[in-house]
Amino acid sequence: QVQLVESGGGLVQAGGSQRLSCTASGRPLSINFMGWFRQALGKEREFVAAIGRNTKTTEYADSVKGRFDISKDNAKNAVYLHMNDLKPDDTGVYYCASARTGKWRNGTSYDYWGQGTQVTVSS
Repeated sequence: QVQLVESGGGLVQAGGSQRLSCTASGRPLSINFMGWFRQALGKEREFVAAIGRNTKTTEYADSVKGRFDISKDNAKNAVYLHMNDLKPDDTGVYYCASARTGKWRNGTSYDYWGQGTQVTVSS
């Protein structure tokens, strides 16, 4: 079992920045990669970014590439999503998730999910 807890969401103006955090507990050694997903109201959940165990391999959705940065602190069992130049389209509930195997962009690859944190970008 792995428990994931997100924090750092809130209201931010367009063009601003925000950092989300996700802390893993339980059996974090079973995690091979972690990802961030988001879901806007009335829309399907979508992949945002993912990072491998070694913290050197990352992957991003085209919509956030160049603006968002995912990082990981293995000593703290934490993963972060640094969001810059935020746009109203970035509004949604952001979820942290962990996986042992599978395709990083596919939500069905992930075994455990956090409760989500709301990010609202005002225009």
